[in-house]
Amino acid sequence: MSATGQRGSALAQPVTAPSGGRIAAYLGLFVLGAVIGAAGALVQPGWFPGGLLLALVGAAGLFLGGAQAVGTRGGAVAPAAGWMVAVVLLTASRPEGDFLFGAGFGSYLFLLGGMALAVMCATLGQGRQPGGSAVRLGK
Repeated sequence: MSATGQRGSALAQPVTAPSGGRIAAYLGLFVLGAVIGAAGALVQPGWFPGGLLLALVGAAGLFLGGAQAVGTRGGAVAPAAGWMVAVVLLTASRPEGDFLFGAGFGSYLFLLGGMALAVMCATLGQGRQPGGSAVRLGK
């Protein structure tokens, strides 16, 4: 029997709906991810090596910070999804022919590096862990 009085592992427990506060946190992280994506798209071509690093470090900090703040992998996925939506919308050209991303090396590094960072931070985020003394099988 686990510390919460339920039988079985934490992975076998029923999934409960997230609370209103957690949903608000996910929505806030999604919007913050979109803002970071748009800001990174503007900064990375301006000061090429430094701007690219600043944009990627900012994105990684948000993804990992979101996972730590919420305590789940969803905390990293929500800002990554916002980042992805903003960046994909900014890569599309307009009917006038204007676009924000050029076909340069830095733009591709920003796109691919941001996606790789999102996957890494979501993987490093905490999954559901059983709590208390029931974590050790020998006890």
